[in-house]
Amino acid sequence: MHRTLLLSALLLTSALVYAAENATAPLTGCAAKHQAINAQLEIAKSQGNSNQQAGLEKALKQVQDNCTDSNLRTEREAEMVKAEEQVSEREIDLREALAKGDQNDISKRQSKLHEARATLQQTREALMQ
Repeated sequence: MHRTLLLSALLLTSALVYAAENATAPLTGCAAKHQAINAQLEIAKSQGNSNQQAGLEKALKQVQDNCTDSNLRTEREAEMVKAEEQVSEREIDLREALAKGDQNDISKRQSKLHEARATLQQTREALMQ
């Protein structure tokens, strides 16, 4: 009896530790994408937005059918390269505007560079998920 009680306690402790570890681990890759779409889908359902719901259901099916973590990572890496190229182009544009000295053009170019850097940061964060 003592041995059975000890074994039961050990199994319960193991199950609790396993559940706690899995509950705190953030989802990544396709699982995170699936969860995000599901969350949006629930909001659309609660608001009675049937058009958005239909679009999200289609997106969810595509994720279920086609998403693999390796493909998703490849896509995100390509997006990051594109964002890095955009930042480089915006830096060149700003240098050219600075050389001309047109304050209005400089402000526009600084704003565009800021946007490009923000996009790059977002793509980096997405790559880490």
